This record gives sequence, structure tokens and C-alpha cells, in this order.
Amino acid sequence: MILVTLGTHEMPFDRLLQAIEQAKQQLQLDEEIIVQSGNTKYKSDAMKLIPFVSYEEMSKLYDDARLIICHGGTGSIITGLKKDKRVIAAARLNKYGEHNDDHQLEIISIFTEAGYILEWKEDESLADVIEQASTFEPKKFVSKKEQLLSVLEDFIEQV
Repeated sequence: MILVTLGTHEMPFDRLLQAIEQAKQQLQLDEEIIVQSGNTKYKSDAMKLIPFVSYEEMSKLYDDARLIICHGGTGSIITGLKKDKRVIAAARLNKYGEHNDDHQLEIISIFTEAGYILEWKEDESLADVIEQASTFEPKKFVSKKEQLLSVLEDFIEQV
């Protein structure tokens, strides 16, 4: 199963779903594609769209997925990485009315350059990136959250 996450941002992200439908057809994928579509109102016979799910349901979807395709939100990306999934991220772009600015380009760039994820850019074939994902070996993601909390606790105790 391929899981697509668009997050909860109020602006639509139809462009990514159109690219997924094209890639599904090009690659002749017969596996299920489940989309957490958020506020994107899109109709498709090729994908199962669910606007919002609980945290527990989303966690299970991530667990069951072979591949994660997501918007450039840090939560979506990091969840996939923590679950040792291959992740393809696509930036919501301001020029298409998908976000208020282009900060997702920066987020995706950092994760891509570090070797954690693959990026789908608007001028690329998503089918090609999906094929690349089948052999992509992402760098193991290790969260620094616990280390940061420890430093903060030590600091607070000293104050």
C-alpha cells in the first residue's frame, strides 16, 4: 500500500494527487493508494481519499505502507522516517495557491541533502521518483529530541 499524506493545511494540493494518478497509470500500479487528503477536495477512482483520521489510525496507515508520499510538512516526513519508511516529499508551492509561502522547499531540501528522503519536484516525473524509491536506502533517522530535553532539564535545574 502507498500512503499519501497532505496534512491539514487549509489550501488544496490537487497537483500532487494528479501526479500520483498519472504515475499509477504509467507504472501500472495495482496496489492500493490511500490518501489522507485533509482540506483537498479531490475526486478519484484510482485512490481512496480520507480527509482526516485519528492519530492512532494515521500511525497504523504509516505502519502498513510500503511507501509514503507526503507534502513537505515536518510531521509527515519525520513520522515516516521514525517508522523506517521510504519517503517521497513534495513541496506545496505558493505560486499554485497550495501554501502561503515556499518554506516546504527548504524543509525538503534539508532532509534530501542529508540522505533521508527523496524529493518530487514539479518538473520531474513522479513515476520516475517512485521507481527510484524501490532501491533507495534512506539514511537511518535518529531523533535528537531526548538529547534536547535532557539539556533543557539540566538547564532548568541549575536555574
